[in-house]
Amino acid sequence: MSARPPAQPAAILRGHGAQVQAAVFMRLDQDAASGASMTTDTRLATGDSEGYVALWDLVILRPRAVWRAHTSSILGMAAWDDARQLVTHGRDHRLVVWQVGVADEARMSTVLPLDDELARSASTKGPASTLSRPQPWMVHVLEVNTMNFCAFAWTNLGKIPTAAATDTTDIPAITTNATLDTDAPRERLLAVPNTLTLEAIDLYHLPSQRRINTIRAGTKEGMVMAVALFYAPLPAAPETLVLAAGFENGVVVLATLCHGADGPATILYRAQPHSQPVLSLDVAPDRSYFLTSAADAVLAKHPICVTAAPQGRQRTTTLAPSSRDATHSPSTSANTLSPGKPVSLLSAALAREAAAPPSSASARGPKQVPVEAPVEVATHPLATVNTKHAGQQGLRIRDDGRIFATAGWDARVRVYSAQTMKEVAVLKWHQTGCFAVVFAPVAKITTAPGAHDDKSSAVPATSVAVASGVVGVTSQISTSRNVSVKERRLRHAVTAHWLAAGSKDGKISLWDIF
Repeated sequence: MSARPPAQPAAILRGHGAQVQAAVFMRLDQDAASGASMTTDTRLATGDSEGYVALWDLVILRPRAVWRAHTSSILGMAAWDDARQLVTHGRDHRLVVWQVGVADEARMSTVLPLDDELARSASTKGPASTLSRPQPWMVHVLEVNTMNFCAFAWTNLGKIPTAAATDTTDIPAITTNATLDTDAPRERLLAVPNTLTLEAIDLYHLPSQRRINTIRAGTKEGMVMAVALFYAPLPAAPETLVLAAGFENGVVVLATLCHGADGPATILYRAQPHSQPVLSLDVAPDRSYFLTSAADAVLAKHPICVTAAPQGRQRTTTLAPSSRDATHSPSTSANTLSPGKPVSLLSAALAREAAAPPSSASARGPKQVPVEAPVEVATHPLATVNTKHAGQQGLRIRDDGRIFATAGWDARVRVYSAQTMKEVAVLKWHQTGCFAVVFAPVAKITTAPGAHDDKSSAVPATSVAVASGVVGVTSQISTSRNVSVKERRLRHAVTAHWLAAGSKDGKISLWDIF
């Protein structure tokens, strides 16, 4: 049997004049039963090392908006689909939230950076002439640290803990101000590296743009290289805010903030599976584990070991009263309980009671004093794999949790099984190194009423909501074999399992994978 030919990309998006550093699919349908699905006004947003952003129409494979978001390289991008906004994080020490709805594209330029360079070189006015590029509306602008090449992370602000779970007086102001009104604008938490301390991470709140916390996640691990912020669901308990970070020396840390976003952090996991700086980090959709890749050839899977009470477990210490203990002062007895460690008020009060002269009740036997034990920090990853391919970054897990992909410095995009962490595909088209990879949501398409399960005779029913200026109608693709070329193109753009990879050559390869 002859070997299969190498896989080829479904499309190549050309136009960036510099290496593509970040990419994200945006304007997804968040009301779908699967959590997110593609629509025909979905865009692929890409950012390059010169600060340019392009919004690509996946139906016509052409840009709908191009502007320069930053004066330096773009580190990370994210979509705020509820508000039709795009977030960009640049090396110019700015994090900007842009308003980029469908209506905003009408006044935007569609000239790509590469075409702009060609136009300037052919212009009689010389290199100083440049094309006009209107920018979208800036909703928020944050001055943040970008000296360590770490992209930001963010999450929706969680629900308010119930009174049964925690006392309302301990809830920080940022948590108590959260509203349960569904019509109110959704709040977000941002995580970025601290400016002064290498191992620290700052938390910001949107829309107030206020820094609410600084978390010291390490001591001598070097710079923060990758970070993730999310809520871990707990059975019969409020969701817990979790922070995962990878450092310059290869250490990976997981910490929780049990008392809100501006509460103290508790480290639950610390391991060093990598010998080189961590390059990327992503969390599984079910929040059961997270993956890291580094400048070395190792891929690591880490546990999300969040319990209902991560701040500490209670253990019982037996105190036998004696005449020698009765002569000690209360402070001495407190130090006897846990030497060299801080003692809670409850423990100190119980220690003073134990140090008092024995009464008829205490003389009957030793006292049982509850003492808060320190948290046991996990140190072993779930799995590590030596891929023998150093320099894999941009790690992303698909929303169905089945596969994940990495962008390699050797110009190859590798796809792995999330369960076994074995390599299942190698995608090669670029001739230079790849830096960014992103999955489109896997749409859960249902067959039309009355259709059979036979794929040859049934065509999935897909709602098409095309952006203004393209089609402008909402239609149902029928089960008839006689469908137009336009309908097939729309259907393929919505239902394809897209994987986009950005490279140093300024091109984006678009793959339709399994």
